[in-house]
Amino acid sequence: MSQTVTFSVSDMSSGHCRAAITAEVIDMPGVDSVDVDLDTKLVRVSGNNLDDSALVAAIHDAGYEAVRV
Repeated sequence: MSQTVTFSVSDMSSGHCRAAITAEVIDMPGVDSVDVDLDTKLVRVSGNNLDDSALVAAIHDAGYEAVRV
């Protein structure tokens, strides 16, 4: 079953932020797509059987703090 989860990532501000987060998250199990919106400071991840804690950890590995909204 496909789902979308959204995270607030307040400290992203550039294309580098978008690229770093996307690179960490896109290859995770179950992830189909990653949308990083710099204006709203939101990251939307779509896919199947998504693991919130693993996604937060991946965003953290990219250098950013994420909170599920």
